Amino acid sequence: MRLLIARVSHETNTFSPVPTPVARFCPDGETLLTGQAAIDFYQGTTSCLGRYLAIAEELGAEVVLPVAAAAPPSGPVDDDAFDLFCGLITDALRARTFDAIMLDLHGAMVTRQFEDAEGELLRRVRAVAPNTKLSVSLDMHANIFDGMVSRADVIAGYRTYPHVDHLPTAERAGRTLVRVLRGEVNPVIAWGNAPMLPHVMAQGSYRSPNKELQAMAAAMETSGEALVASVFTGFPHADVSQAGLSAVVVTDGDAAAAQRLVTRLLDAAWAERQAFTFQTEPLEESVTRAKGLDGPVVMLDHCDNSASGGTMDTTTVLAEIIRQGLEDVVFFGIYDPDAVQAAMRAGVGASVELKIGGRMAMPSIPGTNEPLLVRGTVRTLSAGYFVSDSPMRRGLKVSMGPMAVLDTGNVEIVLISRHNEPSDLGLFKVVGIDPAKKRYVAIKSRVHWRADLGALAKHVVECNGLGVCTSDYGILNFERIRRPIFPLDLINERG
Repeated sequence: MRLLIARVSHETNTFSPVPTPVARFCPDGETLLTGQAAIDFYQGTTSCLGRYLAIAEELGAEVVLPVAAAAPPSGPVDDDAFDLFCGLITDALRARTFDAIMLDLHGAMVTRQFEDAEGELLRRVRAVAPNTKLSVSLDMHANIFDGMVSRADVIAGYRTYPHVDHLPTAERAGRTLVRVLRGEVNPVIAWGNAPMLPHVMAQGSYRSPNKELQAMAAAMETSGEALVASVFTGFPHADVSQAGLSAVVVTDGDAAAAQRLVTRLLDAAWAERQAFTFQTEPLEESVTRAKGLDGPVVMLDHCDNSASGGTMDTTTVLAEIIRQGLEDVVFFGIYDPDAVQAAMRAGVGASVELKIGGRMAMPSIPGTNEPLLVRGTVRTLSAGYFVSDSPMRRGLKVSMGPMAVLDTGNVEIVLISRHNEPSDLGLFKVVGIDPAKKRYVAIKSRVHWRADLGALAKHVVECNGLGVCTSDYGILNFERIRRPIFPLDLINERG
């Protein structure tokens, strides 16, 4: 048996000014993972690709892995990068015959040309391999299009947010595909969406209503009603026509049953649409409230989360923390490669005065991204390399590039050179900080932090700062998304 396995993964925030060239898909910022290097990088890790490789090994299958391209969320993907990834896959398909294809995609990739990049990738795959059985694993934040569903035999999505179920997701997709190859099942697939944009801050699978929705989908598989059933909460910061909540169900030869199960999931989600909204409070009030709490207090700068495409260089929340005089704070972090280099030139122990952050203009939202003048001591310098032990990416090598810690006396500010959501304890350890010993842990994160840092939080305070991951959808100029859609439009009928 010969399998083609590949990864092309990006969550695109169409409002983000952060560019997305080929280099962003390279773990070290320089070298794209292909062939044996990609296999070596992912084998044995808690990733979808890692599980696909394990399944192939159990089958004794020959594996061809033409590309493993994954980038942190940002703006639309450069077309030349997308064409490169597609070309590596289709060239491999032209070169040899394969028994099956297993793809690890995201589901919310947008390029400058294609609003449904995954659908376009699959169109190109089908142009050269029209009949080869194909499975796809997708992120829970996928915005589903018919171009994806109509070209796949099996689709499986994450059930957890934070995303700690990469292995079982790939297992559901890959094992079902193996059953197809053996003639044990005949997959038919149905999908649909509801006119709703669940707020990312309300999508956690540890809370209602997503917890119950994911359990409902899992029960469909356990009962045998479905081969695979997935609820996708969608990614709302993508101005594309099909953004929002959707469901995909694969059954064994029963198209009508698949559609009934899709409808059941969508009805349940629609009934809970109000619970998928999120209310913010003024930043000054949030920080004041945090000031009166016992630590550790996790403070979420949720409007500038790099894992939703944020620039990670806005300083609004940090400035308010400093203004109100909070003490014993670690702030992770500010993306500012120039400030990192300035700290490195000064050296550990040096007193410095730096303007940090505020480097990127954000024309898609109101407000100005201002730098912040800070004075402090360069406490730590780091190369930013470690192997993750986080539940989300255990075994993966992480290359942050140069990092620095600037200590103002009350706040230790982590300065970074590459975007990475602070959801991994390794990011703190690599600069010598133990967040469990801090009274305040201020992070540019939304939900993923709970996977590795959740146990340390005595209190959680959500801080409504500035950023293209804004929690106020009203300030975003949606032009392509289907309308009407809740909560942009106050509608009571799903249609």
